[in-house]
Amino acid sequence: MTPGRLAAVLAGLVSLVPAIGCTPTSATPAPAPATPESVEELGELLLDEVPSGLPRIADADLQPPAGAKTVDDVATYSDDPARERAVLREYGYRHGWERFWGATTGPLTSVFLDQFADPAGAAAYARDLAGNDAELYEGVLQHDPSSLPEGCSLLTVAEVDPATGLSGPAAFAWCAHGVFSVGVTAVAATEQAAGDEVHDAVRAQLERLPAA
Repeated sequence: MTPGRLAAVLAGLVSLVPAIGCTPTSATPAPAPATPESVEELGELLLDEVPSGLPRIADADLQPPAGAKTVDDVATYSDDPARERAVLREYGYRHGWERFWGATTGPLTSVFLDQFADPAGAAAYARDLAGNDAELYEGVLQHDPSSLPEGCSLLTVAEVDPATGLSGPAAFAWCAHGVFSVGVTAVAATEQAAGDEVHDAVRAQLERLPAA
């Protein structure tokens, strides 16, 4: 797995101010979600908003666009798409969905939700992404930190390298949950703010998924 999935999107951000949407809440517990059978069903499980309240960036306003992802889409983030495609198939990658909140500069949050053929593939993918992005962003990586659920890795980046596309201190988390891999990134004014956003968004996203 080659690093750069987030970096590729960061490089293509455009400056637009999308509308903020609100989702009604209800005191009645929602029924447990079923395992998605299609990429569209997977997208329905992704967070609609993030804890920080940042405005949603329209999928089409990113380059490459966010939203639904196939093996071929994710492979194009690599310098060697053919090899990346083969690696993704080894993981058992089925499809994914990406969503972003924020703007071209300043605070930014992203959530990547990917589905695999089996839990082993999801776990290997999440752990390998953590290691590769730790190398790319040169941050502090922790596997299974006590502050996140089991199966998660946490990366914090205090010193910003403009070459990576980050506009401020950042935190990253990758979590395996059954056949799913959840990736959350937050860029904020401080490392603490980025970390708080990632921790809260990870827990909110995991709550929306079927039981592992």
